[in-house]
Amino acid sequence: MAGNKMICMCKQVDYITIRKAMVEGARTVEEIKEMTGAGTGCGRCIGEIEAILASVCGCKQTSLADVVEAVKNGADTVEKVGEVTGAGTACGRCKGLIQNVIDQKR
Repeated sequence: MAGNKMICMCKQVDYITIRKAMVEGARTVEEIKEMTGAGTGCGRCIGEIEAILASVCGCKQTSLADVVEAVKNGADTVEKVGEVTGAGTACGRCKGLIQNVIDQKR
């Protein structure tokens, strides 16, 4: 996603804030709500939050499910996840999230 788009207008929560919450371990809408407040107003942003949660690497179109699967199958470094999924091999902004997935195994 290009730029820092406002995702939750009610609570003024932007894309980067949601991604940072993911790097800190948020994996569900409920966890995003708790950590950022996004989605706790009118709820119109829930679909967009779900889409953000589903993606790890926009450059390589790598899903969170793909990264979790790679980790479950033994990819235990950011580089190994990149070899399997492509995530983290372009701009690198998703490497912190990939490392968190490795650490949490989720």
